[in-house]
Amino acid sequence: MEYELAIIGAGPAGFSASIYAARSGIKAALFDRGDGGGRAVLSPKVENYAGFESIPGSELMAKMKQHASKYVTTHYYEEIKTITKEGKQFLLTTSKAQYTVGAILLCTGTEHLTLDIPGEKELLGKGVSYCANCDGFFFRNKPVAVIGGGSTAVMEALFLKQIGCKDVYLIHRRNQLRAEKVYEQEASEKHITIMLNKEIEKITGTDIVEAIQLKDTVTKKQSSLPVSGVFVSVGWTPQNDLAKQLKVTLDKDGYVVVDRMQKTNVPGVFAAGDLTGGIRQIVTACAQGAVAALSSTEALGKKYPY
Repeated sequence: MEYELAIIGAGPAGFSASIYAARSGIKAALFDRGDGGGRAVLSPKVENYAGFESIPGSELMAKMKQHASKYVTTHYYEEIKTITKEGKQFLLTTSKAQYTVGAILLCTGTEHLTLDIPGEKELLGKGVSYCANCDGFFFRNKPVAVIGGGSTAVMEALFLKQIGCKDVYLIHRRNQLRAEKVYEQEASEKHITIMLNKEIEKITGTDIVEAIQLKDTVTKKQSSLPVSGVFVSVGWTPQNDLAKQLKVTLDKDGYVVVDRMQKTNVPGVFAAGDLTGGIRQIVTACAQGAVAALSSTEALGKKYPY
């Protein structure tokens, strides 16, 4: 085998696993279909990762990426297409080559959910975005709306306000936000307009976003809100295609089921990070990646003093 362990997904879990695997004597390779970092790079600032009072997600991921690169062989922009089990080993087919490994660690994370409403797909890249950190700069001095009620949505609204968007509206279909209270309080202090019990029905515009059509979930009254940008932040879905190929057990929401050692029901297959659901935080992803890497030593016929 060229590698003993294939770590698939270069986010916090994958980076952490890379470091722990190599330091445990495992020859590991880290694969990612992009240049790594996961969705953590989209966070304008991270303030709950121990050791950093406040740091942009992109900077934190860059530090992890550099750290991991000292320990493992990295394969960026090399997507795993298929995985098949051959006896006690696994054959990985990527967009560039094939590899045989003894164990698999899935750290493929999640991807954003869409609103699935008229105008969303048609105006994507023309005012509709799923990443305030990526596209917010283009909307300075313009009115924008963030759709969602979780911590990520509020953080994106705060970021847009910080970079100089004219008016920032936070629109949520329920009667209260799901975000951490500290973020909600900051949003109020920064004069972000929080619109509760409002459901977005349509995004309108000829060549670019011009407005959104809203419906009050209580009164059913419809209204139009002129905006130049719409940032969708309504949640995530697990990227479980490879898990399905391996016939790994999933829960009712599609997240990979693991035990306390990050083992799946398939011998030699482990999972860590957001793909396993639960408390989806950078710190928990790193911890799970470390546990999974150490746990894989057993599957690879090695010993580690847990």
